[in-house]
Amino acid sequence: MFRYRFPKRLSKNYNLLWRKDLHSALRSKQPIARASIDPPVPYLLDLTLQLGEGVAKLSEQERELHRQFFMSRQQPNGGFAGREGGSDLYYNAFALRGLALLGEEDPSMAQQAAAYLREQLQKSVSVIDLISLVFAANLLETWTGIATFEHASPDWPQQIATTLEQLRRPDGGYAKTSEGHASSTYQTFLIALVYEILELPLPDPARAVAFILGQQREDGGFVEISVMRRSGTNPTAAAVGALRVIGANVERDLFTTDLQQNVAEFLLGVWDEGGGFRANTQIPIADLLSTYTGLQTLWDLGCWDQVESANAIQYVRALQHAEGGFHAAIWDEAVDVEYSFYGIASLGLLFGDPAS
Repeated sequence: MFRYRFPKRLSKNYNLLWRKDLHSALRSKQPIARASIDPPVPYLLDLTLQLGEGVAKLSEQERELHRQFFMSRQQPNGGFAGREGGSDLYYNAFALRGLALLGEEDPSMAQQAAAYLREQLQKSVSVIDLISLVFAANLLETWTGIATFEHASPDWPQQIATTLEQLRRPDGGYAKTSEGHASSTYQTFLIALVYEILELPLPDPARAVAFILGQQREDGGFVEISVMRRSGTNPTAAAVGALRVIGANVERDLFTTDLQQNVAEFLLGVWDEGGGFRANTQIPIADLLSTYTGLQTLWDLGCWDQVESANAIQYVRALQHAEGGFHAAIWDEAVDVEYSFYGIASLGLLFGDPAS
């Protein structure tokens, strides 16, 4: 029986890195030597290691509070629940990412999570759930060494690529569904990540880059679909992330000085005096998703010196629930694993060291 693992040259190096360096950082609060790993770490894993450096600087009490919250959302079948209850592939990926950042090492949790993912592989799932499945399985294997897809066929990665290419549109981007006509900035970013994880080349990357760059507007930010005129914080973060991932496959520097300055100016325009980021210039209240993506983008662009860190930390911590987890915004009365990941990730950035 074929036993699928993510590419060996990734898993061996990064599994070793994860177990030795991330857990060491959680104990010693020292930076992780990500740059010393060869080949270069894929975006999503590098991001997790980067955030882990900052999370390691939180107090044990704060980390444990949120660890218990994430663990409390694991269901009997091994998956993690969203706000509606019951295991959900989308929320499952966020819960696992949150627990990885917090240094969770419970083998029972990992085995149950892997069993849930294997079960979902046998089902027909939506594209966004398929993407979440790939992200979660790759993270779990790198983090714990558990190969989730023990009985997958040898051409499973190519099957995924074939499914994703059904979403490709003439402008070079990817739509959210097979029925959708408009390419999505965020979906294009996610699909580029999947290709990178599977070590498959993104078909015609120049067209994808052209689509992403065409989504930028005069205010410096980016939009989600081309008919939009008002930029958003989250599409802007997705665009910058996509250019980072796809940029390695094109023969030009995508991060020009003008692009970096224009994006930074847009993001600073949606910065709220209370310490968070708003979704766009018309939204009066900041939220945790926009705050995390705004902070991450400024970090990625090398503009971290423009962030008011103390103010941002105060905003993020004000959204913490007393029993663990984070609210989406000041109006939110509930907590869930998605926004709790954004909260932990935001603190990881704010307590991290950009110079590392």
